[in-house]
Amino acid sequence: MKINEDNFIEQLKFRNEKALEYVIDNYGRIVKSVVKKHLFSLEYYQEECINDVFLAVWENIDSFRPERSSFLNWIAGISRYKAIDYKRKYLNREQMENLDDVTAGEEDREQMRLIEKELSEEMEEMLSCLNPEDRELFLKLYVDEMEPEEVSRQTGLKKDVIYNRVSRGRRRIRKLFSGQRGEKSYEQ
Repeated sequence: MKINEDNFIEQLKFRNEKALEYVIDNYGRIVKSVVKKHLFSLEYYQEECINDVFLAVWENIDSFRPERSSFLNWIAGISRYKAIDYKRKYLNREQMENLDDVTAGEEDREQMRLIEKELSEEMEEMLSCLNPEDRELFLKLYVDEMEPEEVSRQTGLKKDVIYNRVSRGRRRIRKLFSGQRGEKSYEQ
């Protein structure tokens, strides 16, 4: 069976490796450009991240919904989030190594500051669609890693309200960054 634009998604669901080859050949350029954009200062992680993107497509093809976005936007979103995950892993690894080696070089510290700034800017961009109260909830839960009970005590909101607001916020973020807005979509 010849794999083409009309049947590659179905064939991926049937675990046809030729369909994955089709995805790599036809969508590899966009994956590579998104990963390089986000990991430009971490060249040695780029190839591994690209491979992880294609593995994620292979393992999660059942979650692709063509009625919500195009395959191109879906794979570009996976690429973006994988690249952000790699930045976080690198940053965490560097912080742990710096605890062991307090005399880290100025170049390493500068690279860590650059990556921290990039992550902070991306996080701000993602959270910019939320109102200030919801943004604060996200920061407390996901950046400060506070427990919902503690956030409830600090804010005076019930846990159910917190969960509802976070759930709505996630949906809003997912909608904006899954290619639903024109400036966030990736077109060939």
